[in-house]
Amino acid sequence: MIAINEKIKLAKPFLKWAGGKTQLLNEIEKRLPDGFLTGQITTYVEPFVGGGAAFFYIAQNYPEIKKFCLYDVNSDLVNCYNAVKSDVRSLIKTLNKLELEFLPLKQNSRKEFYLKIRKKFNHEKINDSGVKIAAKLIFLNKTCFNGLYRVNGKDEFNVPFGGYKTPKICDEKNLLAASEVLQKAEIICGDFTKSRKCINKKTFVYLDPPYRPLSATASFTSYSKDSFTEQDQIRLADFCREIEKKGAKFLLSNSDPKNENKEDHFFENNFMEFSICRVKASRMINCKAYGRGQIDELLITN
Repeated sequence: MIAINEKIKLAKPFLKWAGGKTQLLNEIEKRLPDGFLTGQITTYVEPFVGGGAAFFYIAQNYPEIKKFCLYDVNSDLVNCYNAVKSDVRSLIKTLNKLELEFLPLKQNSRKEFYLKIRKKFNHEKINDSGVKIAAKLIFLNKTCFNGLYRVNGKDEFNVPFGGYKTPKICDEKNLLAASEVLQKAEIICGDFTKSRKCINKKTFVYLDPPYRPLSATASFTSYSKDSFTEQDQIRLADFCREIEKKGAKFLLSNSDPKNENKEDHFFENNFMEFSICRVKASRMINCKAYGRGQIDELLITN
């Protein structure tokens, strides 16, 4: 097997994303079913696309996969993916303009500029979509604190300014490469269950949901106006059983509650018929340095 760092990685995620899977690609690849190489699997489905690290890697390294179906409940994210796919040249032009206006400013003026774009983004996305909204999302993502996407109960993006010295706002080369890869994909806004229409016995499904919080205070608020609850995690377990009945293969990633509480058997209880593996990953979303570092995450397969 070719090492990850020797494989094709022309296009990579164009957004920073909490819980992105770049660091786990080796572990994910180890668990890909044999059908990836034999031609038995022809469709890749990702019901929580997020930053898309797994999609971009698989789409560029497994030409046997002919169909890609990407879903996410986050309409801002889906709009951004579709803008990169369908009108990347206009997107790059708009992003370049934002970058040229932002970078020469001093820090206080940068913060004011950021807050102005954030306000426009929240106001304009209600009635609009397309390139202009996508460009604002990418700008905010590159200049906000830790590359988070977080909204309040009014569905308003509310992440504070990041204060980085030299943020790469418009990565033209990567956006062009990402657009080329996305030509293979259908990108749809909706709940993860909407992806069932693409799933059959020739399908591999990678599920990377908003992680179950490790503790009552671990969540960084909401990824969408309708947060992913404990009941949604249970719905997801039922959906995995539905995938199994269809004869498809799946891999699901999630947090390991045993990092905090050895008596928390949520995943053993809800995914008891599947294989549960623990792998090491780095926790980066923490305002305190001592709260970052290597922890266990779960990879669950059938």
